[in-house]
Amino acid sequence: MSTELMDAGKKNLQVSSMAETLIGSEIIQLAWQINDKISKGQNILNLTIGDFNPNIFPIPDELTEEIKKAYDDHQTNYPPAEGTLGLRKAVSDYIKENGNLEYGTDEILVSSGARPIIFAIYNTIVDLDDVVIFPVPSWNNNHYCHLTRSRVITIETTPENNFMPTAEELEPHVKDATLISLCSPLNPTGTCFSEIEIQKICDLVINENNRRGDDQKPLYVLFDQIYWQLTLGDTKHYNPVVINPEMKDYTIFVDGISKAFAATGVRVGWGYGPKRIIGKMKSITSHMGAWAPKAEQVAVSKFLMNDSAVRTFLDKFKGEIFDRVNVFYKKFKELKNDGYNVDVIAPQASIFLTLKIDLTGWRKEDGTVIETTKDITNFLIEEAQIALVPFSSFGASPDSKWFRVAVGTCTVKEIETMMENFKTTLSKLTKID
Repeated sequence: MSTELMDAGKKNLQVSSMAETLIGSEIIQLAWQINDKISKGQNILNLTIGDFNPNIFPIPDELTEEIKKAYDDHQTNYPPAEGTLGLRKAVSDYIKENGNLEYGTDEILVSSGARPIIFAIYNTIVDLDDVVIFPVPSWNNNHYCHLTRSRVITIETTPENNFMPTAEELEPHVKDATLISLCSPLNPTGTCFSEIEIQKICDLVINENNRRGDDQKPLYVLFDQIYWQLTLGDTKHYNPVVINPEMKDYTIFVDGISKAFAATGVRVGWGYGPKRIIGKMKSITSHMGAWAPKAEQVAVSKFLMNDSAVRTFLDKFKGEIFDRVNVFYKKFKELKNDGYNVDVIAPQASIFLTLKIDLTGWRKEDGTVIETTKDITNFLIEEAQIALVPFSSFGASPDSKWFRVAVGTCTVKEIETMMENFKTTLSKLTKID
């Protein structure tokens, strides 16, 4: 091969160090690996991805009709970069009525789902080598830090605190940080901040910003509350700005319709926060072309104003979600009582449940011994016929034996059948003394 061709080949391989070392979503990769196995005839219940089967959980009928009307009305040209005024007004009214949050239309940004909002927050707040604090397990913060070339401080959370970070754990690191990324209800755990812990975190942020004064960039909080309307049972949702109004200057919210209305594919999300921050985020998303389709924006604005339709849908939807996570909860408690090394955290919110499955040191029928979390994950897929996401895919320790289960793609009957099969499969294992 000529020197010129060799040099051309090398140039073709040269990309930015960020792109060279960036990896794709571990959860999506696992989900499609499972779907490939299913397409080849394997009977696996795929509970990996936080999505919905639209045949089981369709979007609200009223929203469907409004989307059709919007297309019939030819609402197919470019929307404003910040989102249509009608939708921003509807969001403003909706979060005031249902979340006790007051944000004007110029403090709200609409995008194609929540991901562009998170990307824009990171790129608006974080400079090269700035410090970002986030808990693990958590969803995709490691990748957003990678994209922004920021420095990372992770807080390894514990089951004793429902895998939610505490102010005490955050406090040693805030002096050097620019952003704290939080999520409640939390993906992947389905757990929430308590009112007391949110208050303590607010106090921590306010005290740190008072210490910095006006000559330093503030410490900001990204608060992802995309699941805030899906609290289950007696669980209550708390956010920083309602708990401490001083936090309004330092908090940027992530929100949208994807989870609360089973509308992951409709791609309408929004963020709200300080006007100056939202304005800069708008510039970023405008260059990305990350706006939601105009017809969907028109439809969502009308749906959010239909209070009766919203309430009716949410009440039924939350009940069906709770039915599913509660089956898992009860069945895993039974397995624990039977002596298996499993555990489960009581369902609090979202479409997720947190399970512990520690099978290390158990021998399978073929004589092989389960030794690692990867072995457990593969055992669940190949022999128990259930696919879950290990917390290691959310940044937790590779040795963690905790898993996320997502219930948006299955029926209660499927869960009951799967749990019976799982119990039978566990009974075939032999504990090594």
